[in-house]
Amino acid sequence: MKPINIYALTRLKNPELMSRMERQMSGRERYLNIREWEMEGLELLCDRLQPVCRDAFALTFYYSFTMQKLGKEFDLIRIGEGQIVNIELKSGNVSDEAIRAQLIQNRYYLNTLGRPVHFYTYISGQDRLVRLTGSGRLVCSTFEELGALLERQESIYQGDIEDLFKEEKYLISPITDPARFLRKEYFLTFQQRDIKKQILKNIEEGHLLQGFTGLPGTGKTILLYDIAMTLSGKNPVCIFHFGSHREELRQLDERLKRIDFYDCDKNTVPEVSKDYSAILVDEGHSMGAQAFGQIRALGTAFFAPIIISYDNVECVSEAERAGIGAPVFEACEDYHGFKLTNKIRLNNELSAFLRTLFCASRPHRRDYPNVSVSYGEDAKEAENLIRYYEKEGYLFLSGPIPSTEFNRVVMLLDESFYYDGKGFLRNRESDAGGETERIMNLFHGLSRAKEKIALVIRGNLQLTEQIYCILQGKSEKHS
Repeated sequence: MKPINIYALTRLKNPELMSRMERQMSGRERYLNIREWEMEGLELLCDRLQPVCRDAFALTFYYSFTMQKLGKEFDLIRIGEGQIVNIELKSGNVSDEAIRAQLIQNRYYLNTLGRPVHFYTYISGQDRLVRLTGSGRLVCSTFEELGALLERQESIYQGDIEDLFKEEKYLISPITDPARFLRKEYFLTFQQRDIKKQILKNIEEGHLLQGFTGLPGTGKTILLYDIAMTLSGKNPVCIFHFGSHREELRQLDERLKRIDFYDCDKNTVPEVSKDYSAILVDEGHSMGAQAFGQIRALGTAFFAPIIISYDNVECVSEAERAGIGAPVFEACEDYHGFKLTNKIRLNNELSAFLRTLFCASRPHRRDYPNVSVSYGEDAKEAENLIRYYEKEGYLFLSGPIPSTEFNRVVMLLDESFYYDGKGFLRNRESDAGGETERIMNLFHGLSRAKEKIALVIRGNLQLTEQIYCILQGKSEKHS
């Protein structure tokens, strides 16, 4: 998305034509729905700048830029080599505190560009200009001040603004980046904030068993830990964690005294040291029925709400999930559940591939350019292929799956994997009653990939052919 000349844009009085012109100038993929008050406010801003700013008719701004995955929008941004100017537009029906809160939030994002940023809001209905000070106060300003600031900007950036704002800068994991979490250097999306609000309201109304799910990369962990921070404001709470990262949990436990962390395995929960006002469960998809029963008993004893965060694994056969995860607690009559749908980390292509890989009967797209599948006849050939992918920057995952995301992941499928009559990917060792959970490990391992996935299939030609049918369309066969 490129910056546009807002003076040229506001010479039009037709909102539909204005939207067409904006798209042509900015190069954005879709048309903006420009509301009448926005059109009038932008025009008034341009008119007020004309007498106080040399060449005001030539000023360019990024207009209505949105960080899609985070749901964060900026009205006007002008990026100079030495300083940045951000201007928000309001019609008038907003409090000063709301204006201040928005500009402080904007400061969090724009400060990552590493240069001074000036924050303004123009309230067109009042013809009023305000500014955020360095100390976070909201003060009145003048157009003479703003005009002089715009004139001082040099070497205005004209490239794609998307290149400057990568969501990864603002997405942190409390487990793998505890320092930033403790400094509150994170931001919840609109959907995360809405689910948090509903969960807290349900607690007030006496609902004691809740949870939220979503595909990997939808921001479940940061939401759960943010809720824990809120609930721990007056009384201690605890988090039962069913994943890896023992060392990181120890660091959090040492530094965050109002939250106690307990590392759990599938079937057991450690003894707790005190009563808690709330119990939270991280990676609940790895929790077995026995462990859930113990946590439920603690919740009853403490009369404490239980909140569970877990991956959405609906694409995995129910037989492979029996006795663990969602089927254990979602069956409870008093369970209240929510679903995160906005994928923040995992891209759409890989997400679609995973859903179809584990349930081949689902409708699917016909191209997966970031998925690679190779076949090795025996262990030696498979090992060589894995080594090749490692040289290409892939991380080979086997055994316990970490919670951390990686750019590229490669995993091995052997002779024990197959598709059942319903199109679900299954494992014969699980069929025999083994505790391997290889399907679940495969799902969670591949879900850690942000950019590329590779599968090495050992001694299983039938599975190789079936997966290539997924990659290239059901009607196509690999020969």
